[in-house]
Amino acid sequence: MNETKINVLNVMFNSVTKENILNILTKRIAENKKTFLVTANPEIVMHANSDQGYMENIQKADYVIADGIGIIIGSKIIGQPLPERIPGFELMQELLKKGSESNWSAYFLGAKQEVVEKAVETIRKQYPNLQIAGYHDGFFDWDSNMIQDEIKKSKPDLIFVALGLPRQENFIAKNLAKFDKGLFIGVGGSFDVIAGTVKRAPVIWQKLNLEWLYRLIKQPSRWRRMLVLPLFLIRMLKIKLKG
Repeated sequence: MNETKINVLNVMFNSVTKENILNILTKRIAENKKTFLVTANPEIVMHANSDQGYMENIQKADYVIADGIGIIIGSKIIGQPLPERIPGFELMQELLKKGSESNWSAYFLGAKQEVVEKAVETIRKQYPNLQIAGYHDGFFDWDSNMIQDEIKKSKPDLIFVALGLPRQENFIAKNLAKFDKGLFIGVGGSFDVIAGTVKRAPVIWQKLNLEWLYRLIKQPSRWRRMLVLPLFLIRMLKIKLKG
């Protein structure tokens, strides 16, 4: 494994390709090693720099990978380029595929009830040999151990948490010690895409690294969130200028 880590605004990214990280995660799952993986974009990095508690939770992750072209650009600006962008949605798809091939089990936490139900239904059809350990919507009492106990009892290999930033990483970090095994990964709005309630950008937009622009066009209300990207790049330029 390539142990190189790149510091991007105090968040340490693993310098890996999608193939690298898939091989690493597959091996860890086979060995029943508990793993916390963060797929970080500029929004996550900027939020971590403004929220110390969130930063500490990100730092608990076993792996942090670059999900967002802004992270790749930022790493190039400071002369420490990360090898490639690894979209969290694509990584999730690869893990589901591998899970179906290997008879892994998976638990799905997050989104609205009808969305997570539809997503699980779709996943059952697309990945027939994947065992569904359970699922729950994202509306629950954080002080209750019901969800945590259900996950621990079902012993899933994959735990996908779609609670959005910063809730998903905070939930994982807060509860990780309660579990014995499993790959825990925050997947944002992936359940909505799988369920068909939100469409992913066409392939050409993906290849041009313009998914962010496609989402902005489709959801103009996201413009405030999109302001994070230029602010992030300005911060990276300042770091370069300081040498």
